[in-house]
Amino acid sequence: MAAAIGAGVGRLGPRLGWKTAESVLCPARAAPACLVIPVRTKKKRYFVPEWARELTPEQKEQRLKSSGLIFPEEHVERTFYLACTAGIIDPYVPPEGDARLTSLSKDGLKQKMEKLKQSAASQLALRKIKDHDPDFSTKTFPEQAQEIFIEAHNCLTNFNKQKLHSLVTEHCYPEMVRGNRYRTLRWSFVESLEPPRVVHLRCDSIVNKGNLYGQVTVRIHTRQTLAIYDRFGRLMYGGEQAPKDVLEYVVFERYLVNPYGTWRMHGKIVPDWAPPKEPIIKTVMIPGPTLDPSQEYEEAK
Repeated sequence: MAAAIGAGVGRLGPRLGWKTAESVLCPARAAPACLVIPVRTKKKRYFVPEWARELTPEQKEQRLKSSGLIFPEEHVERTFYLACTAGIIDPYVPPEGDARLTSLSKDGLKQKMEKLKQSAASQLALRKIKDHDPDFSTKTFPEQAQEIFIEAHNCLTNFNKQKLHSLVTEHCYPEMVRGNRYRTLRWSFVESLEPPRVVHLRCDSIVNKGNLYGQVTVRIHTRQTLAIYDRFGRLMYGGEQAPKDVLEYVVFERYLVNPYGTWRMHGKIVPDWAPPKEPIIKTVMIPGPTLDPSQEYEEAK
């Protein structure tokens, strides 16, 4: 074999030296299988636009004034319930002096004219409500609404949480129970001074035309008793033996698309001319005089 290699080298001629012979014997030395060459590259940098950089409110205002940049709107996430709306659609404006003026007086005639102007929108809403709730009637609904109103306040007094959710919407529930954790409520319905009646109807859709909601404002004039006690049993507001005449405009809502939906209490409308409520008497601790340790020791002695 060595002779054959020597013969092969001899055939190549004098141009090939000993390195060529070594490459023939060890071909791995001639050309390495993997050649690694270190190359220095630049670090990849991402371009951040000016509107995406963190800026203080003052810098944002300055940029807007100087170059007129338009920043993207800040999206605020909030809870949304499909079963009810987040407020009252086109709130009813109660006429000033309601329950005190007669239809023969000048102001009473103005109230009737304003009522006729608002009746057109209410008639359109009534048609939409009847399309989804054929049993709805403005003659029978006020009595049903007053029963819901009385039962919801009784559940609030006894704090029947499960039943209260079925009588009031998710928008009305926090407003009714807020601040009552360390209080005791005593509420009772005495009598109805005037028959309840429907004064306002509205119907609107949210997000898309399929989500249709109906709202009915009912005027309720009743005599009630309300007493609020603090956690120590002291009277803070009202009295159980002192009935008062209360005129309220209560809004009831229903998710019309749901065939199993029911009318629930959604909120109350408080007119601007309503008299202010009586202040709540709070129980506070009156600090005593600060004494030195020597004075306390002499009194104990």
